[in-house]
Amino acid sequence: MDGGGKGMRKADIANEIFKQVGVSKNDAADIVELVLNLLKGVLQKGDAVKIAGFGNFVVRSKGARKGRNPRTGEEIGITPRRVVTFRPSQVFKKYVNS
Repeated sequence: MDGGGKGMRKADIANEIFKQVGVSKNDAADIVELVLNLLKGVLQKGDAVKIAGFGNFVVRSKGARKGRNPRTGEEIGITPRRVVTFRPSQVFKKYVNS
């Protein structure tokens, strides 16, 4: 990736695995899907995903709270929910900022 704002999709990740590892395109796509499904499954259970040198994905619970409709100013209730946060490691931060 050149950092030009294009972004990277799952297909791009699979293509890089295909080129760099030498597995078939189908196997590379399956590997990406498997890894992402593993991460989603762990996070769905509420557990953290910690990848050394990269960062941590953590599930946090947000309680119910009052909010405001920005268009009308009307007060509304925001239901409790879980959110996933990402905290990059110091190594990753240094890499991105170099």
